[in-house]
Amino acid sequence: MNITRENIDALNAVVKVDIVKEDYSDKVEKILTDYRKSANIPGFRKGHVPMTMVKKQYGKAVLVDEVNKLLQDALNKYLTEEKLDVLGNPLPKAQDNLDWDSDSFSFEFELGLAPEFDVELKTKKAITQYNIVADDKMINNQVEHIRKQYGKLLSQDTVTKDAEITGVFTNEEKEINNKATFTLDKFKGKATEKQFVGAKVGDVVTLKTKGLFEDDHDLMHFLKVSHDDAHGLDIEVNFTINEINTRELADLDQDLFDKLFGKGIVTSVTELKAKIKEDSEKQFGQQGDQKLLNDITEYLVENTKFDLPASFLQRWLQTAGEEQIDADQAKEEYEKSEKSMRYQLIEGKLIETHNLQVTFDDLKDFAKQMIKVQMAQFGQMNPSDKELDDIAARILSNKDEIKRLSEQLMSQKLLELYKKEANLKVKEITYDDFVKEFYS
Repeated sequence: MNITRENIDALNAVVKVDIVKEDYSDKVEKILTDYRKSANIPGFRKGHVPMTMVKKQYGKAVLVDEVNKLLQDALNKYLTEEKLDVLGNPLPKAQDNLDWDSDSFSFEFELGLAPEFDVELKTKKAITQYNIVADDKMINNQVEHIRKQYGKLLSQDTVTKDAEITGVFTNEEKEINNKATFTLDKFKGKATEKQFVGAKVGDVVTLKTKGLFEDDHDLMHFLKVSHDDAHGLDIEVNFTINEINTRELADLDQDLFDKLFGKGIVTSVTELKAKIKEDSEKQFGQQGDQKLLNDITEYLVENTKFDLPASFLQRWLQTAGEEQIDADQAKEEYEKSEKSMRYQLIEGKLIETHNLQVTFDDLKDFAKQMIKVQMAQFGQMNPSDKELDDIAARILSNKDEIKRLSEQLMSQKLLELYKKEANLKVKEITYDDFVKEFYS
């Protein structure tokens, strides 16, 4: 067997594989001999079928199968030994005149080669790293929310601005009949609030759904309509008031602190606010990190310049999926996936250059930390090492989970690299301002 490569350019090559009879004849002969032992052909005793007949019936199929196996093994071995960084998979060149009655065969494969490039993390323009903080306003609102959540519900006869109202939304035409509980701050306009203030149990308030809530998605929850119906819904609904309540705020005492955080962990309002700030900013930190990861990814894709073997990749995409697609569909698919292809190459380069690795011990520690956080959400604050080890072992016995956790952990390692090596400027911002700036 002989394998040669012709480089068309820096991104495209053709590999030629020449196979001669000596490469496959022994294997083919052995398989046909085994076939002869078990062949069941009318007129002949089992194991006594003439080899000429076995070859006539099975020889071509066995030959084709063995040559293809040999071809794939040889090609894979060649790519590994030559350390060729290929994109997609080798594409066989069409051969209309292939003669399987010949003793030797030649096959050609097109290769798309990964480009050579460098990744520069020390950008000329600094990328903003957002440090999201919980300000006093947010902390006080959270304290108020906690006091309401754990406070007593007090029944009253008349709706006031701070009332909690329970009743039933109805509309015969749309078959709406849904019980709901809400406060008046859910509504978009002051006019709706005025319709409710002063109303009593048993009263019916008629409302127009268009612009009723700040977010049309609230219609899905309160009226129990579909997502499609909720957007732009413009009908009248009746709301029959069944209950009117106010909440007597819970006292900020030790009983409440113990309910929230466990016995003796928080002992004062000052410590409560400090705990709220700490817990909130942990969550905000994750959002800030994700924003930084997204911004650096976008920057690297836009500013790391290299060419791709676009024509090759589009032809490869035609046959890469479960169903074959035409050239126009492949071009469209390539244009949609080009950015992600570029980032995969950039990420691979960073991982190689900075020797970023995910070991099994890393994965195990990462899994245990995630398990610990999840258990804490259900009140299990101090799981034993054995519990964590047992659960982690079950998770890491699943290949899909290993892949998922490995990707998450590598993202963390890349984030740590960016924070250390990239040109960043830190900007402190409140959570409300962060949401307004990036999600409004």
